[in-house]
Amino acid sequence: MGRYLFRIILVFLMTLVCAAANQYKAQAEQVKKLQIESAAFRAGDTIPKRYTCDGADVSPPLSWSAPPKGTKQVVLICDDPDAPRGTWVHWVLFGLPANTSGIPEGVPKKDVVLAGAKQGQNDFGRIGYGGPCPPRGMGPHRYFFKLYAVDLLTNIPAGATKAKIMRMIKGHILAEGQLMGRYGR
Repeated sequence: MGRYLFRIILVFLMTLVCAAANQYKAQAEQVKKLQIESAAFRAGDTIPKRYTCDGADVSPPLSWSAPPKGTKQVVLICDDPDAPRGTWVHWVLFGLPANTSGIPEGVPKKDVVLAGAKQGQNDFGRIGYGGPCPPRGMGPHRYFFKLYAVDLLTNIPAGATKAKIMRMIKGHILAEGQLMGRYGR
């Protein structure tokens, strides 16, 4: 009797695990892809000095494909996973209207920009874009401009961190895309 009960329980648990895995797979497949690009550099290429701490340190122009129906806002995060102390956040921009298809070069380093979008705090401890500035002699780092179309609006104030924004949008991402550029010193 004990083995029989054990087998029933084992089959039941395996069924639950398979159902959860299928649900996760279905949710992952529902996230659509956004195409994101820049007129300043191509995917995988070197980010021009103008957009780094060695230049004017202004944000690059970006454009993207239309987000899916149901999008309430667009979120942009730029970070460097190759930083010596772990991923370094260079830009947090959220609350972009759903009909936004891009941003111009040189977004001002202010709390509220571009039709009401808000900027968060980067890992330099400032609001707005902080360009690539890797340590000298370490070779090029990768900088990911990550775009998320989400199905919720929030009242989070400017100055929010990437961690806070990512917690907020978890489970609400309808589409995403990324553009990676490199920069070394």
